[in-house]
Amino acid sequence: MCPIEPATSVDGHSGSHRDGHSDDELTEELAGLDALEVAVPPSPGRATRAWAAAWPKLAAALVALVAWQLIVWSGWRSTDVLPGPGPVFETLWDDLWSGDLILATALTLRRAVLGFALGIAIGTPIGIAVARVRVVRTAVGSVVTSLQTMPSTAWFPFAILLFSQSETAIMFVVVLGAAPAVANGLVAGIDQIPPNLLRAGRVLGARGWTALRYVVLPAAYPQYVAGLKQGWAFAWRSLIAGELIVQVAGSESIGVRLQDAQRSDDATALLATMVVILVIGIAVDSLGFGTLERRIRRRYGLATS
Repeated sequence: MCPIEPATSVDGHSGSHRDGHSDDELTEELAGLDALEVAVPPSPGRATRAWAAAWPKLAAALVALVAWQLIVWSGWRSTDVLPGPGPVFETLWDDLWSGDLILATALTLRRAVLGFALGIAIGTPIGIAVARVRVVRTAVGSVVTSLQTMPSTAWFPFAILLFSQSETAIMFVVVLGAAPAVANGLVAGIDQIPPNLLRAGRVLGARGWTALRYVVLPAAYPQYVAGLKQGWAFAWRSLIAGELIVQVAGSESIGVRLQDAQRSDDATALLATMVVILVIGIAVDSLGFGTLERRIRRRYGLATS
């Protein structure tokens, strides 16, 4: 077999091109273009991402504990009234080990989840109706906002008159705290949908329920989640206040433990229970709504993956 000869251009010079550039020059130019390509860094592992999300919170908690201990050491209040972190966390550990605090927390969380779910079930259709039907907005739009701004404690005397000292009275106020916030969040989300998006949906044949499902609700989803987050905050605050005010016989919840600790002047037990309330709030925000909000930002191109 004959060896392959280098290509000869029209001008008779081997390895050259019509524009006067040699093969070596072309290789150098291509190498320069390849150097412009930036390699994509590898995605961090799950443990790295978890640590990146956890260490700022741990650092903030450490700063708060140090500040707490410094205030105790300053002698501003006696340790009987303001104990340090050590005795409080020791009491918290003992309560968790005995199981009493776990049972009380489980009862409070069950009430919170049930009340929040009912708030979503009631607030979502109200929000859709207010946002999509002009007559409904005119009739009850301002009422929904007024219900959201009304303090939850103002409802408890009326709830006790309706349902006596019962769990139903607590749930009644919890739902009243969550539903208006959920409805207002959805109304805000629907009101902020770009008109071009709605017109594009109509051009593609989206009408009625189809437009609501595939155009309106997905576009309003970020604001709806913000309303859910606010609704949970209102529901949680209303629930703890309700457990402090409404005494349900035979049930020991977080609110009952707070009241018992206050009546017996047990500051360590009181602060230990308050730590549990704070930890639950941080966990729901970080693991629940925080994760959901990060997924929304990635889906809408507002954050990198």
